[in-house]
Amino acid sequence: MFTGIVEELGTVVALETATDSARLTIRGPLVTSDAEHGASIAVNGVCLTVVTHGDGEFSVDVMAETLARSSLGALEAGAPVNLERAMPASGRFGGHVVQGHVDGTGTLIARTPGEQWEVVEVSLPRGLAPYVVEKGSITVDGVSLTVVDVGESSFTVSLIPTTLGLTTLGTKGVGDPVNLEVDVLAKYVERLLAARFAAEATS
Repeated sequence: MFTGIVEELGTVVALETATDSARLTIRGPLVTSDAEHGASIAVNGVCLTVVTHGDGEFSVDVMAETLARSSLGALEAGAPVNLERAMPASGRFGGHVVQGHVDGTGTLIARTPGEQWEVVEVSLPRGLAPYVVEKGSITVDGVSLTVVDVGESSFTVSLIPTTLGLTTLGTKGVGDPVNLEVDVLAKYVERLLAARFAAEATS
């Protein structure tokens, strides 16, 4: 599990693609400082398993499902990526419950600069819209953010200077894709209520 607090801005070293998978190698000295084979590291919000590591770099395998649901397949050597290690049981819970299971991708629609922050608008896939609420939590490229406003096909978030300076969201341009993970608690509530209503309807 993660909390959406990015620890390090890493750099893609290589992306080797196969028929239905890819091998991604990333430079991230901080997140590899205590890495072990099989450890979990979130890359732009996607939970991936460390296959090899050394000299400040690590490699992960990305399966077809992940490539289809996320923007990882479009990465190129030199691209910056948000990195976060899985939260230890004794760790501080700084963001919200993030699984690293990306639900889909959105597109950055607009950036509106403020005095010290920016308001960013992101497109919202129709299937994810019911899970996004004003003042609720959403993960954008692995960053835990609070929703400012939400419409039928987009939502906005405010980015503080720290987020702008220490994550990829500070340099994303209009038209760039971002990985989205909605609050898993909302999905569990929906599932439980649907089962209950179905049971009541047949009783």
